[in-house]
Amino acid sequence: MSEIGLARRDNLWSAALGSRSFMIGAVLTGIFVLAALISFVWTPYGAAAQDIPNKLKPPSSAHWLGTDHFGRDTLSMIMVGARTSIAVALIAVGLGAAIGTPLGLAAAARRGSLLDEVIMRGNDLVFAFPALLIAILITAVFGPGAVNAIIAIGIFNIPVFARLSRGAALSLWQREFVMSARVAGKGAVRISAEHILPNILNTLIVQATIQFSLGILAEAALAYVGLGTQPPTPSWGKMLSDAQTMIALAPHVALVPGLAIVLTVLGVNLMGDGLRDIFDPQLRRSRG
Repeated sequence: MSEIGLARRDNLWSAALGSRSFMIGAVLTGIFVLAALISFVWTPYGAAAQDIPNKLKPPSSAHWLGTDHFGRDTLSMIMVGARTSIAVALIAVGLGAAIGTPLGLAAAARRGSLLDEVIMRGNDLVFAFPALLIAILITAVFGPGAVNAIIAIGIFNIPVFARLSRGAALSLWQREFVMSARVAGKGAVRISAEHILPNILNTLIVQATIQFSLGILAEAALAYVGLGTQPPTPSWGKMLSDAQTMIALAPHVALVPGLAIVLTVLGVNLMGDGLRDIFDPQLRRSRG
């Protein structure tokens, strides 16, 4: 790695450590990511293990976050539910970015052409349908499940990344370094890959964090209405759905998964806000 690259990396690392928003977000997000990773090898109890005599128990030394209406350990379910929510949101956002970004770059490279018009009008059509409606359409054909939730959220993310990448790329096609690349004989695909994409990558990363938090909310919403992750696999949205009739009797049953969703989304959003400041020194200085 060159000295310039090392210096830039050190500057970004210093900015990250100096960003209160990024650090708080990283800690909150890291807690749930760590819980999800640990759940692969250990949970206090089996996430699907029922213990009816101990149902709706409040938090105690035996069950740190209490038990649900089937006597299942809430902490174990939260840990496995974190794995489910993070995996669904991460894959869905990755799917949306992997398809939407090349479409946006292609539209920007052929600005004003038929290809540009078809791509953007297609994105407008998809964007008109919210993720929940797309999920209803998909599950009506293929049935509910985590995979179909990923597809629904991923489809919803495609026009987001397509619009963002096209808008960011359009301003770069008029820059001197792109014109120099065209004079050198490079084609549109090569210019997009070698010159445009690296210069809009920071913007895409920040947007990905925002879409990731929205993906967690969407996964919880789909599970809540029965279109997402199906039992016996725990899901934060399904836990909220099961707890809605027992809030007065055992508030912790609804409070714990609700807080898990809120804190995770808050953590990811704070990380995204911090990354925006880190990648934009002028914005960082204006806030400072």
